[in-house]
Amino acid sequence: MAKDIVVEIRNLTKRIGNKTIVDNLSFDIPKGEVFGLLGPNGAGKTTTIRMMVGLMSITSGDVFIDGLNIRSDFREAMKRIGCIVETPEMYKFLTGYQNLLHFARMSSDISRERINEVVELVGLKKRINDKVKTYSLGMRQRLGLAKALLHKPSVLILDEPTNGLDPAGIRELRDHLRKLANQEGLTVIVSSHLLSEMELMCDRVAVLQHGRLISVKRVHDMVSGTNEQITVFDVNQLDHAEKVISATVNRPAETTNHGLAVRVTREETSQVVEALVAAGIKVYWVNVRTKTLEESFLELTGDSDLV
Repeated sequence: MAKDIVVEIRNLTKRIGNKTIVDNLSFDIPKGEVFGLLGPNGAGKTTTIRMMVGLMSITSGDVFIDGLNIRSDFREAMKRIGCIVETPEMYKFLTGYQNLLHFARMSSDISRERINEVVELVGLKKRINDKVKTYSLGMRQRLGLAKALLHKPSVLILDEPTNGLDPAGIRELRDHLRKLANQEGLTVIVSSHLLSEMELMCDRVAVLQHGRLISVKRVHDMVSGTNEQITVFDVNQLDHAEKVISATVNRPAETTNHGLAVRVTREETSQVVEALVAAGIKVYWVNVRTKTLEESFLELTGDSDLV
């Protein structure tokens, strides 16, 4: 296994009766990456996570964490995983700090210094001595993160972590996960069907559909697509400009509410601007419309059922 690979999934499969829930998944995740499991409800995301953390038996295949097979080295592998599956459960009548102290006592090597360190890391220092019942959902989510990080895991696994959070809470969580990956070198695995959030949060995503792996791609590549992009030119003299654009790139331009739209490469965009200016046409602005993760997802799966 490569030196920087933290998670290795090999031919992971789950069958219940005659139904295959997860079908022969294989992919690797390196250190310090935020990796997304993307797909509609029922795609097999939660089942995959439950097998990875030992909450569900594996029919066939293997999961390696830091080179340890969870089937043969379960205890040692689990020491390297921090996870939140669904909503983190806390004792609401205790303070945040008391909750962390309680969970720390379950492990012999977690010091008070480590508790203070994770409190600082997740941004709860000002409220850690307040009772959890006074916390917002976003704060409870951050406390759950702190709990999952106490034992210094190699990988953090979160199943639908933004469920129930308001936009501010979602942004907070996203910022904390990016910080953990970038500054702490933590490998983060996130499952979600919220495409807009995965686009902002993840480095790469595995697209799942009906339990099968459709593709593993960098988010940047999925939203950038090919070299050609739909570019809108806001100009005067629309009829004249349309003829100039068509003559320059040998394809028609479409009139929209915002100007003339045409699919061109980056180099062709420069050529179009030069041709328009040379023809005495004013170019007010040029807007490149990039593909969204949702559009890329639909192209890969052909499935509009995203929820």
